[in-house]
Amino acid sequence: MDAEQTNSAAWTVYGDHHLRRDTGVPDTDRLTWGFWPTGPGAEILGDLVGRRVLDLGSGIGRHAAYLARGRGALVDAVDASPSQHRRAVERYGHQPGLNLILADAVEHLRRAEPYDVIYSIHGFAYIDPLRLVPALAAALAPGGRLAFSVLHTNSQGHGPSTTVTPRPEILPLTGGDRLTVRMWVLDPAVWAGLFARHGLVVEQTDILRAPEEDNPLACSLFRVRRRVRVRATSRPRTGRPPEPNAAVGVGAVLHGPRGVLLGLHHRGTRELPGGKLDPGESLPRAVVRELAEETGCIAREEDVVLLGTLVDRVGDVPRVTIGAVVTAWEGEPADQPGESVGDWQWFPLDRLPDGLFLPSAHVLTAWRPGLPIEHPPAHCTPFAPPGRH
Repeated sequence: MDAEQTNSAAWTVYGDHHLRRDTGVPDTDRLTWGFWPTGPGAEILGDLVGRRVLDLGSGIGRHAAYLARGRGALVDAVDASPSQHRRAVERYGHQPGLNLILADAVEHLRRAEPYDVIYSIHGFAYIDPLRLVPALAAALAPGGRLAFSVLHTNSQGHGPSTTVTPRPEILPLTGGDRLTVRMWVLDPAVWAGLFARHGLVVEQTDILRAPEEDNPLACSLFRVRRRVRVRATSRPRTGRPPEPNAAVGVGAVLHGPRGVLLGLHHRGTRELPGGKLDPGESLPRAVVRELAEETGCIAREEDVVLLGTLVDRVGDVPRVTIGAVVTAWEGEPADQPGESVGDWQWFPLDRLPDGLFLPSAHVLTAWRPGLPIEHPPAHCTPFAPPGRH
């Protein structure tokens, strides 16, 4: 078994051990980042009322239940151990505002809608950071907070590693038995470097030490934010006006956990899937057809929400673009033969690329008016309220 499989198996044995002993799950009235009831608490996460929060490696769920119960948060609590998940469900399965999820953490991050706050108390060290950090970066909403604690120095005095490799550590069981796990116990500088590669900035690191002077056990508490670009630029694809029969087109927003989908036109602009309206074609049909032709993704007309009509001009030719949001689709976007747009990529909303095609920029700001995109104005007649899809 690899390190993560070893850890999942060990925590399942751990949970089974406590289920057999009928160990109670006590409530808590604070977040305890270290191994002792000292240091900062939930206040470092900010105001959580009504916010989407993820507890990663939630175990028996008591911290997640506290945030839902005492802080008004909407908490998803994810753990990969069936037995620990069972203990959490038996204790907190009816807690309002709490959703207990049995899943691999990284797979959950990849498919979830972005979170305002993600936190973990000792959970990160059991997951390969090279898998975890990119998924975290994609799942954290612009301006969102990330806080987590991990082992820094173990009870034998072994300090953190300067390489991204797991090492054996001991997980004690009540009664004296022990389990061996493999943990990524990394130096704070290594963690910071991993986050920096994916647009995340470590704002503060605290070392939380044991209250006993002769106890070398310590953990690190990290406070992290996403780096936010100030503005993204837009530009014309060409200085020539469009052909008169091609001046009405559609632009489709596909948005998921990894961001919004944009392709690269052979003339250098980044743009949404879309194109001109064919004679006799309905607007939802045009969106579905262009999406399939350009990306290979399949959608239904009933899953197309029209945003509004955007009118600008190129030279003396008025250009009309119909913005739309595709709420569900099948398939992964890929380059299609003979199409002028390819290199389809997902871009987080706070890291949109420069050089957006002007109509795509107009559609994006009609969809999310607060997006930091520079573009000349367009006349917008909305069909649906912005920012609801």
